[in-house]
Amino acid sequence: MMTGQMLPVAKAGDEEMAEALGRIALKAAAIVMRAYEAHVPIRVKADASPVCEADERSEALILDELAKLYPAIPVLAEESISRGDAPPVGGEFFLVDPLDGTREFAARNGEFTVNIALIRNGVPVCGAVSAPVMERLWIASPGRALHMRAKAGEESPGRADVIHGRTCPTPPTAYVSRSSLDPLTVGWLAERSITHRVPMGSSVKFCLLASGEADVYPRFGPTMEWDTAAGDAVLRAAGGCVLDESGKPLLYGKAAQNFGNPHFIAWGDPAAAR
Repeated sequence: MMTGQMLPVAKAGDEEMAEALGRIALKAAAIVMRAYEAHVPIRVKADASPVCEADERSEALILDELAKLYPAIPVLAEESISRGDAPPVGGEFFLVDPLDGTREFAARNGEFTVNIALIRNGVPVCGAVSAPVMERLWIASPGRALHMRAKAGEESPGRADVIHGRTCPTPPTAYVSRSSLDPLTVGWLAERSITHRVPMGSSVKFCLLASGEADVYPRFGPTMEWDTAAGDAVLRAAGGCVLDESGKPLLYGKAAQNFGNPHFIAWGDPAAAR
């Protein structure tokens, strides 16, 4: 049962920040797409997760752009953390996944994203998610989620449409992880007789829920905060929610847990979580 949402506290400039994060994400997406088209090889990190040149170059650009615009806000970025560079974070910090869905990148199915989020007091407040092969961009600030068609590297995206999650139908449509579908997730879906399941990679699943293209995304496999923060920001801004197994919204900045997430269920319609 849902125990209540943690709504982000808005500040002046949040909408402008969301737009800036969107522009940065599109710049990084251009780097990712050049590597994608060049078929760059994938390596395996010490934690057995995949990485490639696209992750590293995308992250370098994002860190540089964020340092120019917001030098006082610390940044936790996936590849930097894997090298042992995790700055202390306070009430505000950025979470960056420069290439979410490296397995999808390697499989060449186009289901990968660039993710940038601002966390404020544990809550994802602003976010940008670029899905470069799909040519789609989502940005979020408190109470405002936008979707636009945008190519990687594009400086002036097209028309921005305000989005909201749809009222959950019966039966709902579920997104499931394409590369990490686990038995617990399968069991959760079976218990609720959710048979319409769409495999999908990366954080784009959150954004498609926010756009009203499906209803629920259960995840009982391991994820990290940078995997989910930007998509979570978009979904919350669109009226949805991301809840742990006790019904509480995900919190961010969990250094004691090495920034790992608990199991969670993302809903486009919070009423369906009750």
